Amino acid sequence: MRYEFWVGLRYTRAKRRNHFISFISLISMLGIGLGVAALIVVLSVMNGFQKELRTRILGVVSHVQVSGIGGELADWTKTVQAVAQHPRVRAAAPYVQAQSMLSLDQQVRGSVVRGILPEAEEQVADFARHMKIGRLDDLADGAFNIVLGVELARALNVGIGDKVTLIAPQGLVTPAAVLPRIKQFKVTGIFEVGMFEFDSGLALIHLADAQKMYRMEDRVTGVRLKVDDLFAAPRIGRELLRHIDADAFVSDWTKSHANFFRAVQIEKNMMFLILLLIVAVAAFNIVSTLVMAVTDKQADIAILRTLGASPASIMQVFIVQGALIGLIGLGVGVVGGVALALNIETVVPFIERVFGMQFLAKDVY
Repeated sequence: MRYEFWVGLRYTRAKRRNHFISFISLISMLGIGLGVAALIVVLSVMNGFQKELRTRILGVVSHVQVSGIGGELADWTKTVQAVAQHPRVRAAAPYVQAQSMLSLDQQVRGSVVRGILPEAEEQVADFARHMKIGRLDDLADGAFNIVLGVELARALNVGIGDKVTLIAPQGLVTPAAVLPRIKQFKVTGIFEVGMFEFDSGLALIHLADAQKMYRMEDRVTGVRLKVDDLFAAPRIGRELLRHIDADAFVSDWTKSHANFFRAVQIEKNMMFLILLLIVAVAAFNIVSTLVMAVTDKQADIAILRTLGASPASIMQVFIVQGALIGLIGLGVGVVGGVALALNIETVVPFIERVFGMQFLAKDVY
């Protein structure tokens, strides 16, 4: 092994005459360690946040969705048979979806009403795990039951067993006006996804009840699909286009919430860049340390030059010293960051108790 490494290693461990240089070396090492630890912890939290959001959204939104161009899919059973031939499609569920009004006494709220087949819906979306009260199976053909989001139920001031009035815009056309269809539904369940968009603006009823309310007969709005790999959904959706009729189109979960996931990814990238700059500042401190070390080791450099060492070899000695400081700081940061990320559920509540404020919501990290 070349002597430059051994001399650089000895310089890293040796006590210096100038204690200020030793202090700067220690600070540089700790700076890199703290920067790397912060980078690991923050990215771990952001990854967990992104995964939790994806899980909650996919509890309501399917991987792939086949919809009719005019808002209706006539022969949906034929569509289900066609997409089921794809080897990566695991389940399919028809649905009817429309904008409606829900009212109780003086409370009126607009909502997206989705008609589903409970047994099929549980195959394409993990909706059951978000049920706070009741079950999806309570939605039966002809029972006219309804499941509400928790915020929607709170806005209407309803609970289990109460009846709400569903007002559908598809009504009876008369010479005087269009009379909306009105029907009372019994609240049999309340769900909580954890996203305001769904908790405050989504209601579920049985598919057959929705077809009656919206005068769709045997037609549906579309078919929701579950595939074996959610990250392959865009590619599978493109492949399915070749197997379905021309009067339908295919979308996937990355398109339906593209802006939301893009915003989260941009935030994650910016956090990475900011923390990387912190590590870069600590790395510049190592350069300052090496400059002062060269000044401190003028006598040693003169001896090495007398023994025949070239300027390049002497430079390599100090490069080895700086690299070792950086590697030690990196190692400390990786160990500390991983340990903190694995125990964040214990560390964060302790810090919050000390400072008397909340940094991260428990249901997120």
